[in-house]
Amino acid sequence: MRNILIIGAGRSASSLIKYLLNKSESENLKLTIADLSLELAQKKTNNHPNAFPIQLDIANLDQRQKEIQKADIVISMLPAHLHIEIAEDCLAFNKHMVTASYISPKMQDLDAQAREKGLIFMNEIGLDPGIDHMSAMKIIDEIRAKGGKMIQFESFCGGLVAPESDTNLWNYKFSWNPRNVVLAGQGGVSKFIQEGKYKYIPYNKLFRRTEFMEVEGYGRFEGYANRDSLKYRSIYGLDDILTMYRGTLRRVGYSKAWDMLVQLGMTDDTYSMENSENMSYRDFTNSFLPYHPSDSVELKLRHYLKIDQDDVIWDKFEELDLFDSTKKAGIKNATPAQYLEHILAEKWALQPEDKDMIVMYHKFGYELNGQKKQIDSSMVCLGDDQTFTAMAKTVGLPVAIATIQILNGNIKTPGVQLPINKEVYKPILKELETFGVIFNDKEVPYMGYNPNNVGS
Repeated sequence: MRNILIIGAGRSASSLIKYLLNKSESENLKLTIADLSLELAQKKTNNHPNAFPIQLDIANLDQRQKEIQKADIVISMLPAHLHIEIAEDCLAFNKHMVTASYISPKMQDLDAQAREKGLIFMNEIGLDPGIDHMSAMKIIDEIRAKGGKMIQFESFCGGLVAPESDTNLWNYKFSWNPRNVVLAGQGGVSKFIQEGKYKYIPYNKLFRRTEFMEVEGYGRFEGYANRDSLKYRSIYGLDDILTMYRGTLRRVGYSKAWDMLVQLGMTDDTYSMENSENMSYRDFTNSFLPYHPSDSVELKLRHYLKIDQDDVIWDKFEELDLFDSTKKAGIKNATPAQYLEHILAEKWALQPEDKDMIVMYHKFGYELNGQKKQIDSSMVCLGDDQTFTAMAKTVGLPVAIATIQILNGNIKTPGVQLPINKEVYKPILKELETFGVIFNDKEVPYMGYNPNNVGS
C-alpha cells in the first residue's frame, strides 16, 4: 500500500483525512496520522482499518525522520513556521510534500534542489492561499486564451459564520485560529495598486479603508486589504496590471468596530501587562483609558472613542462584556492581544449546533477588442457541523486531492510551487465542485475604479 504521512491532526485536517480514507481502498492507500496528541490522531481515524494514528513530536529528529522515510508522500498540516524541517527531511529522503501554507523564503530556497531531484513541494494549496489561486488562474487563463488583456484583479476571502448561526452583533464567530484574527493586518503596511497608482495603508488605518460587495443570496460584505497584494503580480503573470488588490471579507460594520479595539491598543502583542492574571475585563478596558477621579469606564470610553449613545458599536462592546468587573482572563504576563483573544474565544466560539461559511469573491477586469469587460466570480461554502466545517473542507480537500494527483503522476512539474498551472488547478477545481465548492461566474458591466480616466 502507498503510505501517506499526515503530520498534524488539528481542526483543518478532518475533511482531508476523511477524503483520503474514503479513497484508501480504490487508491491502495495507508494513512499514517501523526500528532503530538495521540488521542487527537486516534479521534480523526474513526477506527478505519487503513488509518494508523501515532504520537509524533517533530522535535524528536530520529522519530520524525523514521516516519518520513517510510512515507511515499508527506502532508504537513503543522503551523507554517514548522514546515521547513519537514521539507528538508523530504529533500534528504526523496519524498514529495504538500502543505496549505504560504511559501516562506526558506521553503523557496529549496526549489533548485527539489527540481534537481524531481520532487514536488506543493504549497499554498488550501483555501486562501489555494482555492483563490486556482479559481483566479482558471479565469485569467481563459481571458488570455481569447486574446484579452487583464487590467484589474481583485480577490477577497473570508471565514465567517453561516446565516442561520449568525447570532451576535459582530456577525462573526471563529472557524480557525483566533490568534490570527486578533493579529490580522499587523507586521507591515498593506500595499496594492489601483489604476496604476501604488497605495499603502498603515495598520492603524487599515480597518477604515474598506470595499463593499454583494454576494447573491447572502447579502452585503466588506473587505479590508491584505498585507501584500503586489507579490502576486509576477506569480499570476500580471506585472503590467493597473489594479491588483487582495482582501479579507467580513460582514458590514465589523471593521468599524474592530478599528476601535485597534485604536484603544487591545490588539497590541508587543508587551506584557502587569498583574494581568488578576485583571478583570473591566480593568483591562480601563487600562487603555486616561485616569479620571469620577468618570466611569463607560463614560471615559464613549468620550475617548467619540461613540454616540445610540451607536450600535456600543452594543457590540457591551456584548463582549468589556465592562464586566467579575470576569477575568487569568493569564499571567498577557499581552493585550492575548487578553483580547481570551475574551473573544469565549464570546465568538462556534456552538455545537453552529455552522461556518466561507465566502470568496473575485473581480476580473480586462480589455478585449478595444472594449473593457468584467467578470465577477463568487463562491459560498457552508459547513456541515463542528468537525466538517466549511473551513476544514476548503483547506483540507484541495490538499487531499493534490496529494492523490501527485501520487498518481498527474501532477508532474517538480519544484517548490503553488497551484497556478493547469495540470494542477483543472482537476482539483473540477473535483471540488462535487463537494459543493462551486464558483458562480458572471459577465457584468466594467466598473473599475476610474473608467473615465480622471483623478488618481
